[in-house]
Amino acid sequence: MCGSFTCSKNSLIALNLLYVLVAILLIGVAGAAKYTAIVSSLAIVSGIIACGVFLLMISLVGLVAASRHHQVMLFFYMIVLFVIFVIQFGVACACLAINEAQQEAALDQ
Repeated sequence: MCGSFTCSKNSLIALNLLYVLVAILLIGVAGAAKYTAIVSSLAIVSGIIACGVFLLMISLVGLVAASRHHQVMLFFYMIVLFVIFVIQFGVACACLAINEAQQEAALDQ
């Protein structure tokens, strides 16, 4: 019976646990890449670690909100996920809009 809140709650908890694992993986891989000198740019490694920490915080908020059935936190979680979706959609459109010459010019700077 997946029409009840229990099924939605368990699904949301499972999804947020997956997000926690992905966030820990992002932080760990970025740290290992910097440690082994695979990536030499501190800005790139810092950006990946910051994304991992942000994802970890958001997933923990979603995990707590789902497990406690806290309506305000679930609403906040929903709004943050929508903002992240809009940002990702905008970045994807921007990446599709630039050509190879513009990509090389941006990388040279």
